[in-house]
Amino acid sequence: MNSSTANLVLESDTAIDLQLHTTYSDGKWTPEQLLDRLAHEQFGLAAITDHERVDTAAALQQLAFDKHVPLLVAVEMTATWRGNMTDVLCFGFDPQKLALGELAQQVIRRQAENTREVYENLLRRGYRFSQDSAELTAILAKPSSQQLFALVDLAKKYSLGRGESESMGRIVLQAGGAYASSDIAAIVDAAHADGAVCILAHPGRTDGFMAYDAELLNELRRKAPIDGLEVYYPVHSSEQTAMFLDYAQRHHLLISSGSDSHGPDKPPIRYPAKLSQALLERMAIQIKS
Repeated sequence: MNSSTANLVLESDTAIDLQLHTTYSDGKWTPEQLLDRLAHEQFGLAAITDHERVDTAAALQQLAFDKHVPLLVAVEMTATWRGNMTDVLCFGFDPQKLALGELAQQVIRRQAENTREVYENLLRRGYRFSQDSAELTAILAKPSSQQLFALVDLAKKYSLGRGESESMGRIVLQAGGAYASSDIAAIVDAAHADGAVCILAHPGRTDGFMAYDAELLNELRRKAPIDGLEVYYPVHSSEQTAMFLDYAQRHHLLISSGSDSHGPDKPPIRYPAKLSQALLERMAIQIKS
């Protein structure tokens, strides 16, 4: 595999963005479009962190190498802890190793099983989809992180004139829709086995995710030895950013910076490389003072 970051040296103010998503998971960018945008805007480094897509690492590296856009090997793994969603960014794993990829494939299989179950439950509730099951086949062909959204769109299509009093999203959830995920400790163990570092993604996010304070971070770290926090994230308040930064510095944790861009409507953010210097140095990237 050609590494797009081999012998990479960055200035401290070089623009980076370490959480981006493409059509390989739930993004609107194609990988080509995103890398072209990053090249046009002169980003010095990025990370495509598509959900559970360990399997695309080699292809993304080749594309980034060809386009001369340095790209970290990375993935965002869908995790749960204490019954809440709490995602993990894994940087620098070896694509030839198996632990993280096997965990990702288990999630992908469970999501497909859930998609089939919800589809059948919607049929039992009176939704009449196409008789040849082509629509289910098309949904199952999508990345796992898109499948629930596709079921919602399908239910909307067939709800016209039914006078539904609830949102289609709620109806899909009531039909058993759920995001497949992995235990966070299992993710950290697998990532470390494959040579990666594990960063807790968007720890201050509150829209369906576990929102962390210092006490919860302490409790999590006793269960799963994460390596760092995504301190810089667009929906974090200034108070949250300051708290996460202080916590990371006091506990010698790595610091990440990511926009969570999924498309042109929410573009990459030009974070200076110095904000994540220790993390990048762990990835064998030199940062000039």
